[in-house]
Amino acid sequence: MTAQELDEESSTWLRCLGAAGAERRAAEGELHARLVRIALAEVRRRSGSTPVTGRELDDVAHQAADDAMLAILAKLADFRGESRFITWAYRFVILEVSVKLGRHYWRNPPVSLDAGQWERLPDRFGIDPARHAEAAGVLAEVRRVVEEELTAHQRRIFVAVVVDEIPRDALVARLGLQKNAIYKVIFDARRKIRRALVAKGYLEEPGGSGDE
Repeated sequence: MTAQELDEESSTWLRCLGAAGAERRAAEGELHARLVRIALAEVRRRSGSTPVTGRELDDVAHQAADDAMLAILAKLADFRGESRFITWAYRFVILEVSVKLGRHYWRNPPVSLDAGQWERLPDRFGIDPARHAEAAGVLAEVRRVVEEELTAHQRRIFVAVVVDEIPRDALVARLGLQKNAIYKVIFDARRKIRRALVAKGYLEEPGGSGDE
């Protein structure tokens, strides 16, 4: 898409950021200020699921905005106009926030569940206490499949996401995986687990009245 085909606002951003002198500095200053605002809003939105707090959380936002700014300026030529320029730019800062919060998360990750804690998962899943006896059997089978049938990679991702409740953004930053790859691992692991639960009679065959 050419500059003439872009919306007026996007075209102005590209022209000003590609200019020289005061015009460019003014555009960079305005863009950076917007990125900081978006980053601050994003880190505060995620504050309940991250160990980062207070001034450190604000520092993460400013670092994310700074790094996003550098990435945007380096990739101006890649902008094709599929969205408004500012929407395209905001994606960079949201990504930087995710990466940076993920890295901070791994400095003080939660303690992994031990063998006994597996048995308390029904409470986390909201299972009625009256059904805990049945749930215990289900969880025992789930644990068996996780330990015996999942690959090492599947087991690592499944336990991190489902058992330890580690945020996916933290896994992305830690393991260098794409979110889609994590979703695929979880999907495949759950399919193996479901197959085992059907075989044990805890779930009905697909298509049955109790199937999801």
